[in-house]
Amino acid sequence: MKFYIYTLGCKVNAYESEVMKEKLLASHYVYEEDSPDIVIINTCSVTNIADQKSRKMVRQFKKKHPNAVLVVAGCSSFHKQEEYQAMGIDILLGNQKKSQIVELLEEYFQSHQPYVFFSESRQLPFEDMQIDKFTTHTRAYVKVQDGCDNFCSYCVIPYVRGSIRSKDFQTAIQEVQTLVLNGHQEIVLTGIHTGSYGYGTEHDLTDLIHEISQFEGLKRIRISSIEVTELNDKFLGELASNPKICNHMHIPLQAGSDEILKRMNRKYTLEEFGAKLKQIREIRPDIAITTDIIVGFPGETEELFLKTMATAKEFQFSKIHVFPYSLREGTKAAIMDGHVSNEEKHERSKRLTELSKELERDYAMKFLGKEVDVLIERNNEGFTSNYLRVRSDQDISNNTLVTLEIVDIQNDECVGKVVS
Repeated sequence: MKFYIYTLGCKVNAYESEVMKEKLLASHYVYEEDSPDIVIINTCSVTNIADQKSRKMVRQFKKKHPNAVLVVAGCSSFHKQEEYQAMGIDILLGNQKKSQIVELLEEYFQSHQPYVFFSESRQLPFEDMQIDKFTTHTRAYVKVQDGCDNFCSYCVIPYVRGSIRSKDFQTAIQEVQTLVLNGHQEIVLTGIHTGSYGYGTEHDLTDLIHEISQFEGLKRIRISSIEVTELNDKFLGELASNPKICNHMHIPLQAGSDEILKRMNRKYTLEEFGAKLKQIREIRPDIAITTDIIVGFPGETEELFLKTMATAKEFQFSKIHVFPYSLREGTKAAIMDGHVSNEEKHERSKRLTELSKELERDYAMKFLGKEVDVLIERNNEGFTSNYLRVRSDQDISNNTLVTLEIVDIQNDECVGKVVS
């Protein structure tokens, strides 16, 4: 039988979709987008827009492939359970049992009865998932952690993903080894709250990074995202001594004023955040530091927004992922005073995005005329260790690590000349 998977949202979802794909292929299902017998939609609920898009894709696929078995899973289906249960879905899941996709489909083909499963407990075991090869990217994502206990006042993810839990240390190492043996030169360690990896066990994220860096074929280790509060001295020591750690870190700031950070229930001040960035740059002067910032959070005045703009400049981020605040029912922020109009959120988002483009170009300009190593991903394009997107002037095979001289910068892309 033929199947197709549509994935929304984060790298964790991308990894979990890859797990489902690999298990189905191993059970002699065939991957095909055009006329599938089974459609799997892995949903996202990070914002209202993500929820809306997830439901929209369910409706579109039901209309496009009315005879296909429809499987819907993920954060949005968990967060909006009643709405999804009214949509006539054959197999409806939250974030558990994705690894059991083959068994669930086989049971459905036997019974032809709709199946629904949502775990209402936050205390969950880490669902055992491994992949042998990542088919959708040259870089291989490895999910090592799940869940979140931070309870930021704007976020539903702790409710839909459960409490923090981690992949077994040796299992994670073995999975990375398999991926490297199968040709992956860069591994991206990912999770919902990646920096909490190993909490409550004898190993932490730094231990995992140190161990997997011993694999000769592994050239780069990238962390999808990490909280500033988790960049302890042990991690910074590894950053200083381990050249395989990518020269790029994504550290969410979320707001550029202490007033809004406190309302968000973030666990640091601007002074603490800035001090940590200074420590990192003393170790890696040219490191790219990207971030997330939410604009229009309840209570954000024009003055506080301007403070965020100033903070972004001061911290010299190489890129900012800008998110207009999205009201999420059931969160503390939803009932706060001082909500900002959609028009104002849109206008502030536009201004911060323009600043991000300036910062991104300023950072890239530092490398004009310099030689960089690029891992080619597709169409002669790839990324440097510090996450510059570079296009080669020559045809180069995918998954090739090549040295290029950056000769031009066009919008958000560098142009590289192959070094002979």
